[in-house]
Amino acid sequence: MQVITDLASCPHPEKGCAVSIGVYDGVHLGHRLLIEKLKQEAKRLSIPSAVVTFDPHPATVVRPESAPKLLSPLSRKLELLSETGIDYVVVIKFDKNRAKETAEEFISQVILGCLHSKVVVIGQDFRFGYKRAGDVDLLKKVGETSGFEVVPFGLVQDLQDGQPISSTRIRDLIKKGDVDSATKLLKRPPEVIGEIVHGDARGAKLGFPTANFRISKEVLVPRIGIYAGFFKGEDAIERPAAISVGIRPTFYENKANTQDEELVPLVEAYVLDFNGNLYGQKAKLTFNKRLRDERQFDSSQDLVTQMEADIEYVRSIL
Repeated sequence: MQVITDLASCPHPEKGCAVSIGVYDGVHLGHRLLIEKLKQEAKRLSIPSAVVTFDPHPATVVRPESAPKLLSPLSRKLELLSETGIDYVVVIKFDKNRAKETAEEFISQVILGCLHSKVVVIGQDFRFGYKRAGDVDLLKKVGETSGFEVVPFGLVQDLQDGQPISSTRIRDLIKKGDVDSATKLLKRPPEVIGEIVHGDARGAKLGFPTANFRISKEVLVPRIGIYAGFFKGEDAIERPAAISVGIRPTFYENKANTQDEELVPLVEAYVLDFNGNLYGQKAKLTFNKRLRDERQFDSSQDLVTQMEADIEYVRSIL
């Protein structure tokens, strides 16, 4: 997969491209089914496939006060898109100037100019361009005079409850701590990626040294609580872990981490059967199962007893 981050480096494929446009946050099941349709269209016309996406999320520019937390930062999104087998990803830098661009200008510059599109596969409800004026109808109108087809793709519905599969719905599930349901829609467990940093060594003093994660404030973290999951560091080995997302009320009594308010709640992982130095590493955590709420204990010993029980449960299920 070739990644284009500068329109000056566009591939301009001679035979054209099959193109899809979208934020693709999380690259969830609905996204993957749309991409399968995109690849089918590309195969039908014997042309390469391309996804056009945006960074940062357009909402951070257009309505920053209500912009959603990300399911996947750009680096991870590109990894997930690479797994789908598409040929190109064009990453559009979204800023205030791009936000003022009309839908027609976007089509001319990116869909036609950069990729020479012959077919556009797009979500039925997707909007783009200034004031969200770009939609399926506009693409069809331009396509009639510019020589490309438009294939609308409806929202994929969850077979269990009939609700649409969307990044917004998955975020809501993760915010509630329902990682089981989120996993089904993502086709993988929810995850965070961050750098391992020094904490206050509280876990080590209790006999359970933890890896403390520095996570971007733009990334969605699951609801406060205790989880079972996997830790994957620079050696690429997945190891079972007991994960805490919270503010450690036993010691801080509802006080958030004062070191950096943007990094709360704290995310830390006790990696089972591991003894080594993780500081400075970039690592990934997956949240495979929620165990319980975070709660305040009467004593450190009560907390240790519960941690021992949590770790044994993690060992039994992972």
